[in-house]
Amino acid sequence: MKCGLLGRKLGHSYSPAIHAMLGNYEYRLYEIEPESIETFLRHGDWDGINVTIPYKQAVIPFLDDLTSTASQLGAVNTIIRRGDKLIGTNTDYWGFLSMLSKNKLSPAGKKCLVLGNGGASKVVQYVLQEKNANVVVISRGGENNYENICQHSDAAIIVNTTPVGMYPTTGFSPVDLEIFPNLEGVLDLVYNPARTKLLMDAQKRGIVAMNGLWMLISQAMYAIHFIAPNLPQKIHIEEAFPVMQAEMENIIFIGMPGSGKSTVGQLVAKKTGKVFVDTDTEIQKLAQKTIPKIFAEDGEVAFRDYETRILEKYGKQSGLVIATGGGCVTKERNYPLLHQNGTIFWLQRNIDQLPTEGRPLSENASLQKMYQIRQPLYHHFADVIIDNNDDISLTVSQIMDHLSGSHNTAAL
Repeated sequence: MKCGLLGRKLGHSYSPAIHAMLGNYEYRLYEIEPESIETFLRHGDWDGINVTIPYKQAVIPFLDDLTSTASQLGAVNTIIRRGDKLIGTNTDYWGFLSMLSKNKLSPAGKKCLVLGNGGASKVVQYVLQEKNANVVVISRGGENNYENICQHSDAAIIVNTTPVGMYPTTGFSPVDLEIFPNLEGVLDLVYNPARTKLLMDAQKRGIVAMNGLWMLISQAMYAIHFIAPNLPQKIHIEEAFPVMQAEMENIIFIGMPGSGKSTVGQLVAKKTGKVFVDTDTEIQKLAQKTIPKIFAEDGEVAFRDYETRILEKYGKQSGLVIATGGGCVTKERNYPLLHQNGTIFWLQRNIDQLPTEGRPLSENASLQKMYQIRQPLYHHFADVIIDNNDDISLTVSQIMDHLSGSHNTAAL
């Protein structure tokens, strides 16, 4: 069976990796120009395809039939070939329905704000309306917009269908959650980064929050069932989700200077197949001088600025192992840069085992006093605390054990 994804500029898509988990079939990326869509649909060598922007509506005139869901939504994300007929459906509907169910959110009778009015918004609106929600669409130029959003401060659920906060322009939120005292859940269809600012703001308040990865995998499963209903299912979403989550996330190490972040990070990178990044090395490349020279010639403030620029660059990327400098935790601005796409491990090592040579702050200060200042900051940043006083292989083993068992599907 030959399947794939139809789009114009697909870039890096997670769809092949998802479908590789779902079944033994070919799955390709088809980047097609608008004038070639009809030829591709009628004569392309495929059995079933997914469709992404900008073609979810553009393909409809070339199809012979639509399912009721696709017809209602006016958009198609999956097409199958049945003999000489092309039939379109929309499994985004099932994907969002599954996302609601996963988070145990009951929208019936509640005000739900849908941010954005594009194709994804229409799917979300349709599902919420079926669930008897009071749906309000917030758009830049509509009757309900971001200027008068305060009149909807009684909202219980917010769903973001806009690209605000998406890689590579991370760190932005479409709304300020402080004006919504009754919020029960925040869902963001963005899945890269794993935690947009919108989701991190929700998590700070203890509100149910989830990104769009669950929906992405779920709609793919429904799509393959539509294309080949008798195909044996290799994996269920509860298994597929943590696998994709682990593949996409960064593994980040913090801790005192000399606590083993780079050494452990390199070993973990080899075990996981992820790319290793040492932020101190990257800072030296950026500044074009050694770290001792940066401190001597430019001072610590300049060094911290270089550090934040590097964390901003790599923290938003996916699938990395990042060893940070010991003092990155002294700047709160660095926390969201690291947290947005990764699990943060604090490597602890006894003070008397920490080397100081070549480390400007360690050479010129009491390590005990430095640790007393930084300890609460490490606690604040860390998701996991790992003791690194014994054999390093045991440290790596603890980290790998945590990674293999820590991916709680409700965490995003």
